[in-house]
Amino acid sequence: MEKTDKIPSGIFKNLKSDLPASIVVFLVALPLCLGIALASGAPLFAGIIAGIVGGIVVGAFSGSQLGVSGPAAGLAVIVLVAIQDLGSYQTFLLAVVLAGLIQIALGFARAGIIGYYFPSSVIKGMLSGIGIIIILKQIPHAFGYDKDYEGSLEFAQPDGQNTLSELLNMVNFITPGAVIIAAVSLFILILWEQKFMKRQRIFQLIQGPLVAVAAGILLNLAFQSNPNLGLNPEHLVTLPVAESLSGFFAQFTFPDFSHIADPRIYMTAVTMAVVASLETLLCLEATDKLDPYKRVTPANRELQAQGIGNMISGLIGGLPITQVIVRSSTNIQSGGRTKASAIFHGVLLLVSVMSIPRLLNLIPLASLAAILFVVGYKLAKPALFKQMYKLGWAQFVPFVVTIVGIVLTDLLIGIGLGLAVAIFYILRNNYKKPYFFHPEEHANGEVIRIELAEDVTFLNKADILQTLNHLPENSRVVIDASRTVNIDQDVIEIVEDFESVAPLRNIDLTVIGRKLKGLQERPVKVFEKTIVNSAVLNN
Repeated sequence: MEKTDKIPSGIFKNLKSDLPASIVVFLVALPLCLGIALASGAPLFAGIIAGIVGGIVVGAFSGSQLGVSGPAAGLAVIVLVAIQDLGSYQTFLLAVVLAGLIQIALGFARAGIIGYYFPSSVIKGMLSGIGIIIILKQIPHAFGYDKDYEGSLEFAQPDGQNTLSELLNMVNFITPGAVIIAAVSLFILILWEQKFMKRQRIFQLIQGPLVAVAAGILLNLAFQSNPNLGLNPEHLVTLPVAESLSGFFAQFTFPDFSHIADPRIYMTAVTMAVVASLETLLCLEATDKLDPYKRVTPANRELQAQGIGNMISGLIGGLPITQVIVRSSTNIQSGGRTKASAIFHGVLLLVSVMSIPRLLNLIPLASLAAILFVVGYKLAKPALFKQMYKLGWAQFVPFVVTIVGIVLTDLLIGIGLGLAVAIFYILRNNYKKPYFFHPEEHANGEVIRIELAEDVTFLNKADILQTLNHLPENSRVVIDASRTVNIDQDVIEIVEDFESVAPLRNIDLTVIGRKLKGLQERPVKVFEKTIVNSAVLNN
């Protein structure tokens, strides 16, 4: 994903990319919403509500162009325990509303900057770890063994099993029809990825995942005459079906405000707000890494959008919401360009559960497993492991530790382990603060010179990223790393991304220094006015 051309402005100009992507995200999101609701001990429709709100409401308020929000597996255990402790789901919904208020406050308090302090090696390890987890968790579904809920990312499962033991257990419960459907669906998806297929206009208009799902439905209908091949309801999407419009709206639930003085409500709200915000910020950083247009999402605005979403979700009976990497990466890999794809996926969830729930209940989980296999592979490509290995142990070890931690524990513990290892490597070098450009001190026409210190680490990401984002258009900039001894790959990637977008802002950029290996070193240009606003970064 090296594309950095400027995308067309306006929703309708990107509709041909966003609409097909939203359909794929919808297909993936539907069973995940239901599975996470089931694991949370909440009504199944609560997961659908959260998916609708995450798409339409959060998508509208968010500054993320490619992030998709909805119920998250990382909150399932917290939700399950909270519902039991608080006594009722209606009481729990009050905590969701308050958690949303706390997130809005965090956004105004500018707490979003926390997300910038996670190193690139850990973020890439998170993406690869989730990719591997997706594949491991979907293998049983592809073989027709559906005991673990859709959307599960934790190693330990509620039924006492774990990711690896589930792979052994499925051997005794293989369903031939599910295997055939998964294989055919995977074949279709791989075929759709081939270059000769992508050149055909008809295949550009119709997404491979949609064809795979349609093929899965048709195959299962054909298998129903054969008891050895036909799938049981447990192997299909299981969406609550309302018999009438009034029955549909009866599935919405409202919080019980009579417990507003209960201190347990506030403890639950704070816990959910902190965990949901952290997961959102991590996903935000990962999504920006995957964005082919290298856009940077305003983190504080995202926290506010998530807070608004959680307030609304709690008020109408939905689960708590975060930005989620499985749906976000699916959106990116399906060609989504703007936030319209996330909003459309929410609209599709709403319209479909109102109008065609019985049709959706024909979708085999095996077909969806095939779609997620492709998503997981793209997140954990072997080429990425080779790339990280070539960058040295300081990048590779935190990357691998993060992956192993996520696969064998859960998302937050895995990231914490990777971060601890990354910090260990950083502490071996002298940490020095980088230069930060203050636009109010810059005079028009003068050259901006940014000299990097001897040691520049991932802890400097936030300052450097903000510096480059605030550089004025139509300026002349020199990034000088000639005196730099150690520079993290995170900083190199930020400079690489800035070099690719600088022409779009009419910035005349010169980069010098052998340590910026990924960039073409060029001599410093000589201007009539000498360099100003320069600083040797030696704090």
